[in-house]
Amino acid sequence: MKIWKTIKSLFLWELLKGLKQTGSHLIERKITVQYPDEKTPQSPRFRGLHALRRYPNGEERCIACKLCEAVCPAAAITIESEQREDGSRRTTKYEIDLTKCIYCGFCEESCPVDSIVESRHFEYHGEERSDLLMTKEKLLANAVLLEDEIAADREVEVKYR
Repeated sequence: MKIWKTIKSLFLWELLKGLKQTGSHLIERKITVQYPDEKTPQSPRFRGLHALRRYPNGEERCIACKLCEAVCPAAAITIESEQREDGSRRTTKYEIDLTKCIYCGFCEESCPVDSIVESRHFEYHGEERSDLLMTKEKLLANAVLLEDEIAADREVEVKYR
């Protein structure tokens, strides 16, 4: 047994095993994705850029219940509201700081009217910190741009609930 150990160490047995493993992967087909040109499949439940949805009649869905603000573990959501003339509550300020957000989806799950959603859009950036502060206007604009994708994902998500 001791002789076998000596022979293994003399001929660098572990190194040869490692080279064999590396060599076996050299001839395999590569699975690298050329990102801007090719995209990998994405789950309909992927959590990306936030959006504030509206009802089909154009009224915003958010009822200012502040559940999303309360449930956010990163304290990234800030909401201010006021009562309207008809007695309903609506938001005057709705902000999400994406530099704090951990994209957990708790805000989306806690919303009783499906107002705040996270879309599958992930290709966005900010040159300054203020670019990543999503105001109510930006969130509503995101919903307009991404509504078809969001609605399709809502239909698929019903299967998972």
